[in-house]
Amino acid sequence: MNTIVDLSTLSAAQRQRLAFIEFRVWFFGEVARKQVLERFEVATAAGTRDMALYKELAPKNVQYEQKMYRYLPSFKPLFHHDVSRTLAALTSGFGAGEPVATGELISHAMPERLNQPSLDTIATITRAIHNQQALSLVYHSMKKGPGERVIVPHSLVDSGLRWHVRAFDRVKGQFRDLVLTRMERLKTSADIAPPLPNELIEADEQWQRSLSLTLVPHPAHPHPKVIAKDFGMKRGQLMVELRAAVAGYVLRQWLVDCSSDAALRGPEFRLRLADPAQLAGVSSAPLAPGYEVAGENKKAKT
Repeated sequence: MNTIVDLSTLSAAQRQRLAFIEFRVWFFGEVARKQVLERFEVATAAGTRDMALYKELAPKNVQYEQKMYRYLPSFKPLFHHDVSRTLAALTSGFGAGEPVATGELISHAMPERLNQPSLDTIATITRAIHNQQALSLVYHSMKKGPGERVIVPHSLVDSGLRWHVRAFDRVKGQFRDLVLTRMERLKTSADIAPPLPNELIEADEQWQRSLSLTLVPHPAHPHPKVIAKDFGMKRGQLMVELRAAVAGYVLRQWLVDCSSDAALRGPEFRLRLADPAQLAGVSSAPLAPGYEVAGENKKAKT
C-alpha cells in the first residue's frame, strides 16, 4: 500500500515544482516533463521524480497519455491557487523577474494604466519600507505644485487607477497617501531623523482599522438577481472586509453608491452600500461615490 506523502515534509523547491505541475494540468489540461525541466532548470531525473510523485499524491487528477500527464474530470487540487495570482500567471507569465521564455500565455486583453511609476522610485520606496527608514523627496501636489517632503513609508496601495504609498508625512503631520508618479529626488540621508513610534505602521489608525461593509444590488438596477450572481452574493448581500485607509478607493473603483438614499443613477452603479453609516470616521470615505459628509448636505463628486 502506498504511503501518503505529507506535503509539508517536502522542500519548498519541490512543492513549487509540484504546484507548477498541478497548475499546468488544471489550467492547460496537460503537462510534459520537458516543461518542468525548462521552467525550473532541474536535471531529467529530478523532473521525472516530481512527475511521478504528483501522480502518486493525486492519482485521480491526471492520466499518462502520449508522454504527458493529462487532466481528469475527477481533478481536485492539492495546492491553494490564489485567483489573482492565477490570472496574472495565465496572462503575464510566471515570476517577478524576467518573463519565462517557455511560459505559455492565454489570449487576453487588459487595460493598461496611463502612467506607471519608475522602477527606481519603487525600489527606493520599498527599501525604505523594509528598513523602516525616512525619505526626503520632492512631491508634486495638485494644489500647491512641487514641494519638499520628508515621509516614513510603510505600505504600497493600488487604488485601481494608480499606485500610492501610505506614509507618515512630516510636513502635514499625519499619515497620507502619496502618488508614486508625483515623486522625484527620493533619497535617504544620515541627516534625516529616524522614524519615531508615532510614524510607524502600528500608529496608523486608519490602516489598522478594519471595516466590514455590506454591499447590495442597487435598487435602481432592473436586474438585481444578475448583479447578485455577478458578485457572488449570498441572500442578496456581499460582505467585504477592507482597511479604512483604502475603503474609499475600493468603493470608487467598484462604483458603489454610498449616498444615504441611493440617489446615484446610471448603468455603471450596480452596487449600493447598505448602510452608509459604516463609513463614519473613515478618512478615505470622501472618495466613495455619493458619500455625504456628516452634518453637510453635500455629496462628494464621483
